[in-house]
Amino acid sequence: MSLQKFVPTPRFEEYRETFKDFFKLERREDGVLLAQAHTLGGPIQLSVQNHRALGQMLKVIGADPQNELLILTGSGDEFMMDSDPNGFELETEDMPYWAYEYAYKDGRINVSSLVNDLEIPTIGLFNGPGFHSEIVLMCDITLAAENAVFFDLHYDIGSVPADGIHNAMQELLGTKRAAYALLTGEAIDAKKALEYGLVNEVVPREKLLERAYQLADHIMSQPRTTRRLTTQIVRRPWKKRITDDLDGGFGIQMFGHVAKQKSIHGDEHIRSTVDYVREGRRNNFD
Repeated sequence: MSLQKFVPTPRFEEYRETFKDFFKLERREDGVLLAQAHTLGGPIQLSVQNHRALGQMLKVIGADPQNELLILTGSGDEFMMDSDPNGFELETEDMPYWAYEYAYKDGRINVSSLVNDLEIPTIGLFNGPGFHSEIVLMCDITLAAENAVFFDLHYDIGSVPADGIHNAMQELLGTKRAAYALLTGEAIDAKKALEYGLVNEVVPREKLLERAYQLADHIMSQPRTTRRLTTQIVRRPWKKRITDDLDGGFGIQMFGHVAKQKSIHGDEHIRSTVDYVREGRRNNFD
């Protein structure tokens, strides 16, 4: 008998409770885990708190050997179109500290954990219009609701688009299309997202979960080792992309914030910036 025991792994019953204010977690007996991000039960409203919670949750999920596949999505009929009215008070209180501790560090963990800390297949569901779509775009398989609209708001709010969304768009759209999307805030509807290769399928929003579980059932039909090793093969391009580009891009974005010394995450600022998406327009200036 060994002189030491294994350190206990995370228990689903415990971390389901820990993250309940940020994610509704459900797990089937076969280990297929559904994580629905929410703010007060509805669509995600961006904040420092839920920004950090994402990376924390992904690391815990990856450390639990009972998890075999992750389905990651938002809640309601939008993915993320608003900011928590008081969700960035820490940014205005101490910009340099926020830029490193809550933006640079937490943001890099969010993206890298999705790619590196999960040994299991991932299915991302983009349940409606929203920004910060990289979290579902960088899943192994991505489905979009018919009403989904992909866009990046960073440039329009005075920020450098380099916190992971640049990785996703450059990898999936290619150099020219990504440059256009990042500089113009192009609203890419679900049909065009499928044409461009951003997503694998477009389905009615009410059918998203049903279709995700169908795909999960197929993936789960093969042995555990086959599933996990295949995941590492299909994820290799993402690993290279974030190794090459994530840290440097994030550093450039945070330099821009600190040099500007002005908060850009205010609720009213973001709401006015994304109005064109709700109005069905392609961008903010045409």
